[in-house]
Amino acid sequence: MDKLNLYRQTIMDVLDAYVEKRKVSADNAEMITIFDQTKDHYQVLAMGWRKYERIYLVVFHFDIKDGKIWAQQNASDYDIIGDIEAKGVPKSDIVLAFHAPSMRKYTDYAAA
Repeated sequence: MDKLNLYRQTIMDVLDAYVEKRKVSADNAEMITIFDQTKDHYQVLAMGWRKYERIYLVVFHFDIKDGKIWAQQNASDYDIIGDIEAKGVPKSDIVLAFHAPSMRKYTDYAAA
């Protein structure tokens, strides 16, 4: 399997596993995945209601750009990046895009 398809499958497997463990969040929000393999966007959403308050949260958002996995959003305390690394993706192919570009050089991950 080529690198691009391997990264696609890795992201989908990791996000599916996360959602499977948390089908319903503590707020009774439904957890769903959205996978766009054509444009390489991958998300987990939490959707539902807390009494009269609407819950709609992008929990995780990953893109694949220029052969690297870009972590655009991590709105949890779960180490999803660790799960991706455990599947064999090197830190040099993971961009923590939720950090400012000027700060990425201080991480162990790719700057871009």
